[in-house]
Amino acid sequence: MSLGVNDLKPKVFFVYEGQPYVVLATHHLKMQQRRPTVQTKMRNLINGKVLERNFAQSDVFEEADVSRQKVKFLYAHRGQYWFANENDPSKRFELGDDILGEATKFLKPNTVLDAILFNEKIINIELPVKMDFKVIEAPPAIKGDTAQGGVKQVKLETGATINVPLFINQDDVIRINTETGEYTERVEKGK
Repeated sequence: MSLGVNDLKPKVFFVYEGQPYVVLATHHLKMQQRRPTVQTKMRNLINGKVLERNFAQSDVFEEADVSRQKVKFLYAHRGQYWFANENDPSKRFELGDDILGEATKFLKPNTVLDAILFNEKIINIELPVKMDFKVIEAPPAIKGDTAQGGVKQVKLETGATINVPLFINQDDVIRINTETGEYTERVEKGK
């Protein structure tokens, strides 16, 4: 199926210069005396590189033939991340952190997620949009800080550090939006 520039919306997969990409964001630009263009931020699904390109209204793209299958994240070792097919655990595969990019901060063992296949080959994974994590390190809130609604950095069970509201403490379980890397809510207060 072919796609026009107006079909390029976030999470749409398409082929550009022979490689599969996913649209991260688009912005329509209208400049005087010029034809409108669509500014597109996109990630290469094979090497993980993010590009920004401007496309004309007349540009046409091929939709990437992408499918998904459920997989389980097993473990990480020296920049390699191992997964298994959920229905057939003996079918294992690994992806490097160069491909996974920011997703590595949110990979927890035994998490079930989507593997993305292009031409029947697994090329990347897609995390659930919202995931829960235990806070393993959190600096104490300083009295008087809360009036400004400030933030502090905490460390999650995966080793990632993120900004959270001051009331979050060690051992709390918090929900993160994996697409933005931002805190969304506290799920459970630590003991």
